Amino acid sequence: MNKIQTFNELHSSEEILFLGNAWDLLSALTLEKAGFKAIGTTSWGIANSLGYADGELIDFDRHLEIIKNIAQNVKVPVSADIEAGYGEDSQTIVDHVLRTADAGAAGINIEDSLKKQNGLKELSVHSDLLSRIRTALENHGYKDFYINARTDTYLQKQSPLLETIERANAYVESGASGIFVPGLMADDEIKEITMNVNAPLNVMSLPGLTNGSKLKELGVRRFSFGNALSDKIIAYLERNAVKLVEAMDTAHLYEN
Repeated sequence: MNKIQTFNELHSSEEILFLGNAWDLLSALTLEKAGFKAIGTTSWGIANSLGYADGELIDFDRHLEIIKNIAQNVKVPVSADIEAGYGEDSQTIVDHVLRTADAGAAGINIEDSLKKQNGLKELSVHSDLLSRIRTALENHGYKDFYINARTDTYLQKQSPLLETIERANAYVESGASGIFVPGLMADDEIKEITMNVNAPLNVMSLPGLTNGSKLKELGVRRFSFGNALSDKIIAYLERNAVKLVEAMDTAHLYEN
């Protein structure tokens, strides 16, 4: 069984898929060693590690090298966060998805946010893009490559539930394998989406939304923590660096 097949099966197993979000090879290997069954890259974490903010500010080739390094050095499947595809036109985005598959990823996250202004892409435009991506993947031998279609309705809209369901169903009809709704938190709305969308739902950890077992009971199939771990590591590094300078003493580096 190849990694694409394995990754698909993880979304339909009895257990919720708890994805470990990595930003470089060391973090990916550490997450794999800890027992995570799949790795998802975090674009935010990758950007931070290179001194950038999130938002497609890195050259795509540079971003892809990190994805490739992770995918080729861990044994578990890797899903690549490629934001909105790093392209102004659909053909560029399709090419970037194919290159991500060639790099060894088993799937992608791709979002419907506009990158140079607030708002979401028109539903029909994004649905057409997803359909083109799916067709291109199948034509290049990547059957069942996992397209996790992220919709940013809950990050940008006041009353997003109905639009989320509408977009999710359109995206699935256009070839998406699963739906990712960051910012979704309310139990009743999570249930409503899982009952009305025929595809695995991925939610992202937030303060107050942390328990994978509870999310499984609500019908969630995939749970990830985005940049939360990389943020915590960076904050730890900053605190310790300041402590070193202020104390001019390294004793705390050797404490348990």
